[in-house]
Amino acid sequence: MGHRLSKIYTRTGDAGTTGLGDGSRTSKNSARVAAMGDVDELNSLLGVILCEELPADIRELFTGIQHDLFDLGGEISIPGATLLKATQPARLEAAIDRYNAELGPLKEFILPGGCRSAALVHLARTVCRRAERMTVALAAEEAVSDAGRQYLNRLSDLLFVLGRWLNKSAGGGDVLWQKGKNA
Repeated sequence: MGHRLSKIYTRTGDAGTTGLGDGSRTSKNSARVAAMGDVDELNSLLGVILCEELPADIRELFTGIQHDLFDLGGEISIPGATLLKATQPARLEAAIDRYNAELGPLKEFILPGGCRSAALVHLARTVCRRAERMTVALAAEEAVSDAGRQYLNRLSDLLFVLGRWLNKSAGGGDVLWQKGKNA
């Protein structure tokens, strides 16, 4: 692969632009850069979650997702590129079905929380939703792969299910919203 970064600071972004994967430059406040940043933030948050005690299958799942998110970030950084495949959102659907099958039906809204790992996964879900919104905003202006948008949509669903699953596996349950609790 060679040396990717031999010098960390280049000063090329001092005027408010950044380089994309195809060598072109764009404003740091563009929808493309915002989407890349949100995907990167989500990937970083998954790295934090991986510092928690997690079952081996969840750890393996999150590690694979990190690689997928890096591919998605690369795809977004290269206008017109397609790096994610249609099978990647489908893989998340299979994981949703697997973990959701172990949960009871959801009858109430739940609050993010419970055990620490579940709370962090709920936080990742909200970051994922933001990344999805920004990717959709980018797609309104420029071409973005269907698989990338679908991947983020399925991932937020998976993170919701895994938040519930982690609470259950820790011996707890969902933190239920109580309408008017402090009224």
